[in-house]
Amino acid sequence: MNEILSRLLDAARSDASLKKALLASETAADPMAEFCRVASEAGFPVTVGELFAMGQEYTDNLLKSVNGGAEYPMEGWEDTYELFLAALKIS
Repeated sequence: MNEILSRLLDAARSDASLKKALLASETAADPMAEFCRVASEAGFPVTVGELFAMGQEYTDNLLKSVNGGAEYPMEGWEDTYELFLAALKIS
């Protein structure tokens, strides 16, 4: 998770209305776009593309961390949005 999302997580943990709005994004027609809208309005600008890029970068770094690189591609990449919500739900 990048610095902006880390700060957003801290803010949401201490602001019940922000936490509720972020969690409510799950039921929106476009959950990630709604999440980004709420986060940006709260002063933590993030785009859907950035969320995807964070997950892809994490997976890419895992592949590179293997001595000589992985011999097979990973099936997918980390879902930054889902990981963020999971962290928020347990707080």
